[in-house]
Amino acid sequence: MLRTSLRKLPTAAVLLLGMVSLGGCATKAYVREQVAIVDARVTTVDAKASDALQRADAAASAAQAANSAAQAAAADARNANQRHDELTSRVDSLEQRTTSRRARN
Repeated sequence: MLRTSLRKLPTAAVLLLGMVSLGGCATKAYVREQVAIVDARVTTVDAKASDALQRADAAASAAQAANSAAQAAAADARNANQRHDELTSRVDSLEQRTTSRRARN
């Protein structure tokens, strides 16, 4: 009985080894299917990233335009304040002239 068991052992080992080795291999079709799924996801993410970059660039351009407009408005405000200060001193001097004159009657 022991001799028959020992004779069957190499055959069983070869069969077991063959089943394990064949079960672990992936077919080309399976690999292509899995790669296609991942590729579709990568393509989707890439499109979303490109869209986000375009939006970010547009927002940066709008921010730069707003900054330029704000700087121009600040310069205009400084000029207006300067002009206001000049006119205030003129008005003050004109008021002093009119108060220092005597009335004729």
